[in-house]
Amino acid sequence: MASLSDRVFDNGLTVIDTEANKILITSQEATTFTEANATYALGNSTSLSFGAPQNRSGGGREVVASAITDGSVTGTGTSTHYAIVDTTNSRLLATSTLTPSQSVTAGNTFSLSSFSIGIPDPA
Repeated sequence: MASLSDRVFDNGLTVIDTEANKILITSQEATTFTEANATYALGNSTSLSFGAPQNRSGGGREVVASAITDGSVTGTGTSTHYAIVDTTNSRLLATSTLTPSQSVTAGNTFSLSSFSIGIPDPA
């Protein structure tokens, strides 16, 4: 098995750092841009900000997102996941679960703590 250098990991993570421009809370895990941005969307924020790739605890590389404090809830339901998208190119970039899930009501706001997205070193 080949070993990959930090540069290879960083180039993958840089897409999130430089192209992600919206985070959505969704009612289930999205597998496409349309599912994230429309079908399952319950809210969103465009104040998404990531740092440059850095070392990941336990090995590998990661990017860290700043906390979201201005999320707008646009639908009523239970938010179970988040989706990070590039609206300029209509691309789904990353998804993950929200722990814990949260009931949301249209017209309210949401916030998310800082979180990271990483690529672990090979085992």
